[in-house]
Amino acid sequence: MSGALVVRAVGGPCLVQDAGRPGHAAIGVGASGAADRTSYGLANRLVGNGPGAAALEVVLGGLEVEATAATWVCVTGAPVPLTVAGRAEPTGAVLALRPGDRLRMGTPASGLRSYLAVRGGIAVAPVLGSRSRDTLAGIGPAPLAAGDRVPLGADGTGELLVDAVPPTSYDGPVVLRVVRGPRADWVADADRLVTTTWQVGAASDRVGLRLDGAALTPAPDRGELPSEGALRGAIQVPPGGGPVVFGPDHPVTGGYPVVGVVVDADTDRLAQLRPGDPVRFRWA
Repeated sequence: MSGALVVRAVGGPCLVQDAGRPGHAAIGVGASGAADRTSYGLANRLVGNGPGAAALEVVLGGLEVEATAATWVCVTGAPVPLTVAGRAEPTGAVLALRPGDRLRMGTPASGLRSYLAVRGGIAVAPVLGSRSRDTLAGIGPAPLAAGDRVPLGADGTGELLVDAVPPTSYDGPVVLRVVRGPRADWVADADRLVTTTWQVGAASDRVGLRLDGAALTPAPDRGELPSEGALRGAIQVPPGGGPVVFGPDHPVTGGYPVVGVVVDADTDRLAQLRPGDPVRFRWA
């Protein structure tokens, strides 16, 4: 049965995200999509949605929604204190919402982004074939605000086969695999990328993670690099020397040297790093 979620409160940014809109780089539009694709996909599978169904990406919790119809939901990603109709419930569990029930998400103890999937998916209007919010291009549904009514799609097509999965912990050291970039020779000390412990900067977002640490040094006498195609996980070195790791809403081109590229399988872990978290890289 389709219905809606009425937003009663938000904390950090809360965005509608799906599998993204690849194939539009020629018109200047990136792929966007869920920042942590693993957690997003898991939430959809647990509630019986097909691949690509839209869900809510919630930064640092704080979301409260009220169901207008009976439905099934699941929260994955950063584990948050969770209540449904005032009852404490675990992250990773398939939960029933009845009409009038409110789901509240607290602040996660570790990680940054949680995913709320609803059986049938979020049924906002697609733009260029996707319901994702691209924060750089400014397309797709606007960030949620209190009072919004979020429409839900028809019932999911898959069976509900699993009641719950263990929550994920994002504690512990983070070491990500990286391959040498095509312009590593434009950086005089490129190998310091993998010998430095970096910190995620406060200005980090879905466009890119700004890394704080000892600045890398541009190679002398290299001139000006023309703009080149960019991809998620690319590590650019702007003139100031502080690396920037491109996220899902990255620009489709970039004009700074790419010293390395995070292995695609490791980019979901980037999505769960908070400002101030340490991160290291190693050559793959």
